[in-house]
Amino acid sequence: MPAETPDQRLTQALAWAQQTLGENNLKAAPVSGDASFRRYFRLRTSDNTSLILMDAPPAQEDSRPFIDIAKRLRNAGICAPEIIAFDLDQGFGLLEDLGDTLYKGLLSEQTVNEHFSALFDVLALMARDVDCEGLPEYDADRLQQELDLFPDWYLSHHRKRPFSEAEQQTWRALCEELLSSAQEQPQVFVHRDFHSCNLLWRKDQLPGVIDFQDGVRGPLSYDFISLAWDRYIHWPRNQIEHWMAQMHDRLVPPADLPTWTRQCDLMGLQRNLKVVGIFARLKYRDGKQGYLEMIPMFYQYLLDVLPRYPEFEEFHAILQEPSCAP
Repeated sequence: MPAETPDQRLTQALAWAQQTLGENNLKAAPVSGDASFRRYFRLRTSDNTSLILMDAPPAQEDSRPFIDIAKRLRNAGICAPEIIAFDLDQGFGLLEDLGDTLYKGLLSEQTVNEHFSALFDVLALMARDVDCEGLPEYDADRLQQELDLFPDWYLSHHRKRPFSEAEQQTWRALCEELLSSAQEQPQVFVHRDFHSCNLLWRKDQLPGVIDFQDGVRGPLSYDFISLAWDRYIHWPRNQIEHWMAQMHDRLVPPADLPTWTRQCDLMGLQRNLKVVGIFARLKYRDGKQGYLEMIPMFYQYLLDVLPRYPEFEEFHAILQEPSCAP
């Protein structure tokens, strides 16, 4: 039996939405897609209510975590979209429309401190009040699997430059430090992709949070560093360190500020190594174009942080070689 085409899926999704809402002649305007198979469309009902239609093919996407985590976030007072209806068998959902003003388009050197204050409020709420009981553990095994994307997909597939045996030892030593730092932090709810394209500005209200279905129980610093080392906006180091101090005051981790700063930096290394590997995998395994061009920013993040820690000098030297650089 041939696979459904995207247009067939949309036709079926619209028919389901019309039946669910008791509406006729709904029109769907694309909102966005992402690196997964999910798609989103905006609908306008006869009473002028705007809703989001989610298409998540069940053969590729399990939507149960999305439903579960949306409830956890809303129970904690976080503005995740209300789920109006969902058909897990078909992979169709109707969601509250939180608007389309992404923080990506609002952030600049002049506005960032004003906007980050509200986003820091959300980070504190997620760490303090979101129930993470029963969520997947963002443990050492999972963090290591993500780290391995860098040598497997970026170096070997993209650069055609695998580690030597000696470099493997350097890599393992780096990974041990990163994992140890992650594990010694409080383990809380982690969104895993908390950045300016998954956050919606809402006037006089808490920011809207989307794309949370991969949430886990993991290190306290993770979502903060996702925001600070954004994929689209580069901030100077002194600004990032100022935010580290602010989040230290907000989250009150059981670590002094220098230790917290190191934890943030090492968590950032883990995430940015993973991101470089994922972007290469999206190109070579999944055939998704456009991600390779974002690698240089994340690679530069690595080069900015590694020299701050003498124990990573050997790995920093490897990344500086022309055969490794983007």
